[in-house]
Amino acid sequence: MEYKDYDDIDSQDSQRVSFDFKGFLFKALNLWKLVLLCVGIALIVAYFINVRKENIYRLDSLITIDNDQNPFFTANTSISFNWGGTSGKVGSILTEIKTRTHNELVIDSLEYYKEYLKQGKYHLTDIYKSAPFDVKTDKSKPQMLGREIGIKILNNTTYELFYEFETDRVLCQMFDSKKKITNNVTLGLFTKVFKFGEVVNTPFFNGVINLKDEALISEEDTYFVRYLNYDSVVNRYKNAIKIDPYSRQSSSVLKLSLIGKNKSKIVDFLNATSAILSRTELERKNLYATNTIRFIDSSLGAVNDNLKEVTTEMNDFRKVNKVFNVEGEIAQISEQLKSYDQEKLTEQSKLNYLNSLENYLKTKTDYTKIAAPTSVGIEESNILNGVRKIIALSSERRNLEYSTKEGSILFEDLDRQIDTEKDVLLEAINVTESTIGVQLNTIGRKIANLESKLIGLPEDQQEFLKIQRKLDLSREAYDIYQAKRGEAAIVKAANISDITVIDDAKDIGNAPIGPNKSLNYMMALMIGFFSPMFLIFIIYLLDNTIHGSDEITKMSKIPILGLIGKYRYKNNLVAYEKPKSAVAESFRAIRSSLQFIFKNNSSETTRANTLMITSSVSGEGKTFTSINIATVYALSGKKTILLGLDLRKPKIFDDFNITNEKGVVNYLIGDSTLDEIVVNTHIENLDLITSGPIPPNPSELLMGNKLKELINSLKQDYDMIILDTPPLGLVTDALELVQYADATIFMVRLDYTKKGMLQLVNAKYRTGELKNISFVLNFYRHKNNHNYGYGYGYGYGYGYGYGVYGNAYHEKDKYSLGKRLRNFFKRL
Repeated sequence: MEYKDYDDIDSQDSQRVSFDFKGFLFKALNLWKLVLLCVGIALIVAYFINVRKENIYRLDSLITIDNDQNPFFTANTSISFNWGGTSGKVGSILTEIKTRTHNELVIDSLEYYKEYLKQGKYHLTDIYKSAPFDVKTDKSKPQMLGREIGIKILNNTTYELFYEFETDRVLCQMFDSKKKITNNVTLGLFTKVFKFGEVVNTPFFNGVINLKDEALISEEDTYFVRYLNYDSVVNRYKNAIKIDPYSRQSSSVLKLSLIGKNKSKIVDFLNATSAILSRTELERKNLYATNTIRFIDSSLGAVNDNLKEVTTEMNDFRKVNKVFNVEGEIAQISEQLKSYDQEKLTEQSKLNYLNSLENYLKTKTDYTKIAAPTSVGIEESNILNGVRKIIALSSERRNLEYSTKEGSILFEDLDRQIDTEKDVLLEAINVTESTIGVQLNTIGRKIANLESKLIGLPEDQQEFLKIQRKLDLSREAYDIYQAKRGEAAIVKAANISDITVIDDAKDIGNAPIGPNKSLNYMMALMIGFFSPMFLIFIIYLLDNTIHGSDEITKMSKIPILGLIGKYRYKNNLVAYEKPKSAVAESFRAIRSSLQFIFKNNSSETTRANTLMITSSVSGEGKTFTSINIATVYALSGKKTILLGLDLRKPKIFDDFNITNEKGVVNYLIGDSTLDEIVVNTHIENLDLITSGPIPPNPSELLMGNKLKELINSLKQDYDMIILDTPPLGLVTDALELVQYADATIFMVRLDYTKKGMLQLVNAKYRTGELKNISFVLNFYRHKNNHNYGYGYGYGYGYGYGYGVYGNAYHEKDKYSLGKRLRNFFKRL
């Protein structure tokens, strides 16, 4: 049984660092109750999460972006304006719908900063239009933010308004100016009864509450109204709304979608978004015509006043001078003058427009309000193209301000383009002004030439012709401006938005998209399973105790001599008092295995065999095994003596109801003879020598010659000598006794002995300090043996406690609450 292949033992030691997956699996299987409990708890938590969470819905709508041409747009009108085609509009819409300005318009139109709430089973529920009353908010007065104002309907005419204040100041907001203020309130419960339709003015709420027609009233229901921070609501919806191309094939069709808890609110928001988007796009599309109409109106007013003055002047002249006509030749000259005057008026209008445009470009920065040059008859392509480009670039810059920070390189690029186009346009304006100036001078000379032919006429006729020319000129100017204004008005009226709703948002019974109850249960199942498994894994990694015979075979080449099951009994005399028990059979099996060891080491000089029983620390069953092995040998007819050599903490005397007054110590110090210390027990063939009083120098006593004399004397009289020695891992006494032993048993208590102690035994075995050593496993349970490779599958065992690992040898045994809990969980 002695092994000399020390290299093989070293290789076995190295195996202890590898991960034993099979051992971990059996550890987890042993704790199946814990895993099942965690899974059950996780599923219960998931159930409560699912029933408490509100359903989440997603609805959507479809819009299309077209590049519509105005049906009244012709080459002669030239007032309609194209904003860059469909692709440019799609990009503009994608940007605009995520802007704060657009979402503020939607929130203001729907008043989504106001919530109607009802107390549900688990939480407050947003009931929106389902509320039996309607709150008309006084937007000019402050409303308390973020707190639920209670409304209890008493009957068809009255209700109770209540709120309990925990502080004397509350944050309020006025929703017309969006200004926030802090109002003082009275601590405690505020409650007051109001009539429906009555104006309510309080420091925290101002408005009117009206009961809806045919509203179903329940006195058990409690409702709440809550005002939210305006900016937070706008920001929430701005981030929540999604807009994407409906398909790759049709980029002009866009899909609007929104996720929320109330389907009616989602529907209203999406439809309001589409409506406001269409309206603002139409306003932007009509901007060119609107600016032109505004310009014409301002000019038409002055022309109209001038026409009235000239008409009055003509009427007054005719009343005094009675002149109503002139001769044919004079009339022909007058018609020519009228034609030149009209040309002069037209050119002067162009010049006035160009002067106004030049001044506007030099003094303004918003170029989106420029009127159409064609409104005064300017057809120069350089000016028309320049105005259109500047307006388009200015509109693009304004849209970019909603989504890009000031100082961006995009702004710099646009500003450079605008400045370039402005310089080109100003140059074109200067050239055109010079051309118009030349034309005005030519017309002026023609008019002067014709006027010289009228000098010979009577003064009254000259005056008549002069007034008639002014009247005709004013009428012509008035007619021109009226025609241009009518043209612009027709273009504006005929314009339609380029945004068309294909599919309105509608609640058609859409199923909720959340909470994903199946996913929650699946997550709970995974968390409930893997959490304890991870805990078991960590415990398994940190666990350095021995749990099964397979661990020992991996860590050491020292053979396992036998297994002792777990068995609860009142004392250590199990083999004698319970001879038919499984534990007693285990000791008889160990006795049989020892016979092979003793046969190989038999000596003809003495008839006795010496067996030393030791362990790593106290509490591993060393004394229990010593007593019962001695008992089974004695019961087999062999004269046996049990020698208590644990001089530091003697124990064996208690089970035999004797005292420890005299023993080995007395013999070693020469105080008693051998006959005086030997005690005959009530078990036939079994004698006992206790350790005696605890000496101050136990190691020195065991190293003396007296012990050798004692062992030699006992070998002459007994067939079997059992040595109950101190723990090998705590003191060196056991090593001093190895020389007297024919065989050595090293006790390993499962779930207690540390793996490091086997390294100690292996080291001493390699150096030859321990010979003929074998392991005996105590507290063995069949389910602990992962590979089921060893023989005794008894579900019994011997139970007794030795306190905290290793300390029990020097300290008094303690049964702490922590140990009781640990023992309980170990039994799971």
